[in-house]
Amino acid sequence: MSVLGVIPARFASSRFHGKPLELIRGCTGIQKSLVQRTWETVSKAKRIDRLVVATDDLRIQREVESFGGETVMTSSACGNGTERCAETMDYFGDEFEWVVNVQGDALLTPPWFVDELVVAMERQNNISVATPVIRCDQVTLERLRQDNQNGLVGATTVVFGTEGQALYFSKQIIPWKNDNQSLDELYFPVYHHVGVYIYSAEALRFYLSCRPSPLEQQEGLEQLRFLENGEPILCVEVEAEGHDFWEVNNPEDIARVEASLCAGEIE
Repeated sequence: MSVLGVIPARFASSRFHGKPLELIRGCTGIQKSLVQRTWETVSKAKRIDRLVVATDDLRIQREVESFGGETVMTSSACGNGTERCAETMDYFGDEFEWVVNVQGDALLTPPWFVDELVVAMERQNNISVATPVIRCDQVTLERLRQDNQNGLVGATTVVFGTEGQALYFSKQIIPWKNDNQSLDELYFPVYHHVGVYIYSAEALRFYLSCRPSPLEQQEGLEQLRFLENGEPILCVEVEAEGHDFWEVNNPEDIARVEASLCAGEIE
């Protein structure tokens, strides 16, 4: 499999303007931009043949090139990261069969998540899109609840069937659970969706052929366009192996990820 890694990075985020250029402090006090930290993490994946940042902003392009990264300039008309990945794939023609999308705010994504996705697709014959999921422990579930109660739109959860195919993704915590239930009492655990995808070139072309779907627009989740148009998404359960995983969805998340970098002794 020939695999292109793409980090979509947009400056004009409605919830967090200029997010890719936000400085994140590591354990030694060194500050690096969010996009640089994500690039350095994804660069450790073994199954990506080439890695680029896809952006429409010259400020992000200059930042990426300053630390030796590669950029592809994409249209400002791209509505989400998947559309930006599709445009980037077209830029390279037929050079790559698969595209891995690692969202630019996912600096804590362990690189083996990417590798496990590629391996999972090598074993599939009829699935063209896959994404990793993590079973929530009590600490993560409490974080999700607190963000919900504080009105912060952030992490995504997912439910899937017995064959691992996604049934639904939501910014709400799904499945619903009574607050008196412990994790052990749930029929189906809560799964935290990781903002990484692998698509075949054909799946990306199909995505662009479909109009933005009602549920996609309602939830603000681009992957729902696949589900609403009958394209299955395989959920691949991965293990964080002691690494704290969280994305920078809101300014309030910066302190969380900086604490995680210090706990992991990452500069």
